[in-house]
Amino acid sequence: MGLKTINTLLSKNDLAHLGAGEVGYIRKMRSEEVSRCFPEAPEIGPGIDLWALFAADGTPILLTDNRSSTFFKAAEDELRTVTLH
Repeated sequence: MGLKTINTLLSKNDLAHLGAGEVGYIRKMRSEEVSRCFPEAPEIGPGIDLWALFAADGTPILLTDNRSSTFFKAAEDELRTVTLH
């Protein structure tokens, strides 16, 4: 029995918008990384563990020190969440 291969090509634009408005990802980060992802955030002292929620395309949505808050915000925005390790 042979396996059938299905080749589906996505354009860069299609790939960039995959999951838009449907999926968000949660990532633990250090305060030293904040300015890279959240350029408008105020300066935060070093060595603090934080949690961030991002849209599927990488757009930052929320930065918090409380992991649960990221899930509540995702639910409020009707996003399915995935966690990056």
